[in-house]
Amino acid sequence: MGLFRRRRRLYLTPISPLVLLCGVVLIVMCSLFVNGNTNATQIPLTPINHHLYHTRGALLEEIEALVHRHPSKLSMETFSTQNKGYHAEMTVVTYCWNRKACDDKSKLRILLSFGQHGRELITTELALRILSILSEEKFLSSAYPLNLNNTLDRLVIKVIPMENVNGRKLVESGDLCERRNGRGVDLNRNWSVDWGKKEKDYDPYEENPGSGPFSEPETQIMRKLCASFEPHIWVNVHSGMEALFMPYDHKNMTPDGLPSQRMRLILEKLNRFQLKDRCLVGSGGGSVGYLAHGTATDYMHDIARVPMSFTFEIYGDSTASSKDCFKMFNPIDITTFNRVLNDWSAAFFTLFSLGRVQMKELHPNATGSSFEKWVSIDDYLNGYLMERKSRYGKKMEVLELGMQEIRTYFRLFLLSSVLLMFMFCSRISKSGRQIVSAMSL
Repeated sequence: MGLFRRRRRLYLTPISPLVLLCGVVLIVMCSLFVNGNTNATQIPLTPINHHLYHTRGALLEEIEALVHRHPSKLSMETFSTQNKGYHAEMTVVTYCWNRKACDDKSKLRILLSFGQHGRELITTELALRILSILSEEKFLSSAYPLNLNNTLDRLVIKVIPMENVNGRKLVESGDLCERRNGRGVDLNRNWSVDWGKKEKDYDPYEENPGSGPFSEPETQIMRKLCASFEPHIWVNVHSGMEALFMPYDHKNMTPDGLPSQRMRLILEKLNRFQLKDRCLVGSGGGSVGYLAHGTATDYMHDIARVPMSFTFEIYGDSTASSKDCFKMFNPIDITTFNRVLNDWSAAFFTLFSLGRVQMKELHPNATGSSFEKWVSIDDYLNGYLMERKSRYGKKMEVLELGMQEIRTYFRLFLLSSVLLMFMFCSRISKSGRQIVSAMSL
């Protein structure tokens, strides 16, 4: 007991100031060590590799120069619109073997969109590579011997190399995880099919669908382009994983019927022969692990009635930190970069060939290369090329508005016919009563 007291007395009186000082110093040193160690082990964020990737301006300038060098095959248009002070601009490149025959409705029409999410830079590089191959300034790798001579002259291809230019600006200014457009809307949630529905794991930052379907200028441009071009094949190109998706995104199923079976067959062939079975194949909603509402591909299938509607995911690094977005969505070394562009270029040109064959098999009675839409007369009368209503349910698209007027006139015609019949029958009844009265006299 005495020993214990002595130690306690020594601890509390003569040595306590020294111990207190040492304790403070020790705490500060430990704090510095922990913070330094945390900073040392923190994974650095991967910056954009400008030796591999173009800036948005440089990429669009190179595409414009490519078009000018090959005016017999390529043409370029720029579309712009604005909404509530927000302005968007979009470049569309059209490939046609013979520019004079671009309006030939017998040709297979293909619409490709790249760069819908700003952080997915690799997709816009693939757009440039495909256009370079179409112009014959570059060629498919020798590992993919495809004979395209009998295919390309029967196609019209429209390429949107960078759908989300404003979002790309934000990425290049340092926000490497930005996927939305210039005012914070996810363009792949701004379409009308099942718009605005939110799952339990809904992320308002990542998946903001906008104030209503087609509230964004970018999706307005895309919808008008689709309505005027009437494509047979649509592909929305993304990165984040390797996958070949078909509808649906908003539910865990694929469409029924032969067209859906043919779509899946094409994807399975692409995966097996061009992509070495690396990809998930199936519906987006059934394969990716979550449902997505208001997507472009579901609109293209359900509303625009594009016969073959796809979403391709061309790259993803599952080992990357969720904060290291550039590495997660884009290859960072030259070997992987070239592999992605070579493999997926071959996959697209194989799609062009397979798509044509499948369309011919589904329409064996088509003359020449004519393709009919897979749509009933009821769907046609209901204005299948246009969305029915805007977010307020009052503004109709042109075709639907015309059909509504026809229905109104038809109802008025029926009503008028009924009234005339009633008046005619009334007159006959009165005449009959007069005749009976006269006879009774």
